[in-house]
Amino acid sequence: MTDTHVRTHRRWVPTRFGDMHVAIAGEGHPILLLHQTPRSWDEYRDVLPLLGAHHQAIALDSLGFGDSPRPDTELSVELLAEAALAVLDALEIERATVVGHHTGGVIAIQLAAAAPERVERLVLSATTLVDAEARALAAAGPDVDATSATIDGDHLGELWSFRQQFYPPDRIDLLDRFVVDALRAGPNAPAGHHAVHAYRMEDRLPLVQAPALLIAPTADPFVYPHIPQLASALGAPVVEVEGGMIPLPDQLPERFAEIVLAFVAG
Repeated sequence: MTDTHVRTHRRWVPTRFGDMHVAIAGEGHPILLLHQTPRSWDEYRDVLPLLGAHHQAIALDSLGFGDSPRPDTELSVELLAEAALAVLDALEIERATVVGHHTGGVIAIQLAAAAPERVERLVLSATTLVDAEARALAAAGPDVDATSATIDGDHLGELWSFRQQFYPPDRIDLLDRFVVDALRAGPNAPAGHHAVHAYRMEDRLPLVQAPALLIAPTADPFVYPHIPQLASALGAPVVEVEGGMIPLPDQLPERFAEIVLAFVAG
């Protein structure tokens, strides 16, 4: 399925939030790709040419991450969705399929709820229902991806070791890419998680009108057990990816793209 002939072009688009960074491959029906915290468009680097062979695939650096600007206010899911919508406006895209992974999936839900006329289809990868129980569990748990920089570089090992157990054992490259993005995010590295944990998803789900599909990576211990709850709330089908882990889009890009393309094709 790999297509090496589709080039990915990177650019910045002016919005009221500042110049937002995107990577775009292909032409045609737009597919907006939203990454997990604290990643960037790079999470979809290998997915973009696969989708771009058939459609216009747009991977966004969410507000506060990658090469997009850092906001002056605290991050929230609502703010992240507003910035994503501003990018669609800047690109003059009226309707798009929106794909989100982990935090990106929560942003996608908010985007679909706040602007249902702009979202044609919704693909939620490794996305869980954020309700009162989930918020309470998150508040009692560890502060994910939060480190304090030290002159001896111990914080680099902290970032690596926490994620290592949830990544394929033979994919050092994926951990390298994660650490690079986490360092670039700086203090925003845990801020995306905080935004998700404060989000009242149960209030927004009834406003989602777009047909949805859920992708369930079976080796993602944080999300996989809870995906049926969100599927039930949305009345959406679920596609399981055997052996899929937290870095699913860059771990298994061909399988990920295959699922998205099949759903877009109806």
